[in-house]
Amino acid sequence: MSYFKHHVFFCCNQRQPGESCCNDHKASELQTYAKERTAALGLKGKGSVRVNKAGCLGRCDDGPVIVVYPDNVWYTYVDKEDIDEIIDSHLMQGRVVQRLRLPEDAA
Repeated sequence: MSYFKHHVFFCCNQRQPGESCCNDHKASELQTYAKERTAALGLKGKGSVRVNKAGCLGRCDDGPVIVVYPDNVWYTYVDKEDIDEIIDSHLMQGRVVQRLRLPEDAA
C-alpha cells in the first residue's frame, strides 16, 4: 500500500518569456489553493492526499497540468472551480473528471 492514497503533482515550471509553461497559468497559486483546501477538508496526510509542486512534467503545451498518482490521471484546469471539481470528484469520490482529463495518447 502506498503512503498516500493520492499524490497530486502540479507542474509549476517557469520557462523563459515566450515559451509555454504552466506557471504562466497561475499554477503555483492554484497548487497552494489545492493544498489548503485538501487540508481544510481533512484530506491531508498519511493514507490520504499529498499536494506538491513539481518542476516541468513535460506537458507544458497541454498546460497547465497536474497528475494524480497512483492513478496516473493527467488533468488540465483553468481556475479554482476546476480544482474544486478534481478534489471533490477524484480525490474524495474516486471519480475521474473526464472533461478536464488530458488524453492518454498525448502523454
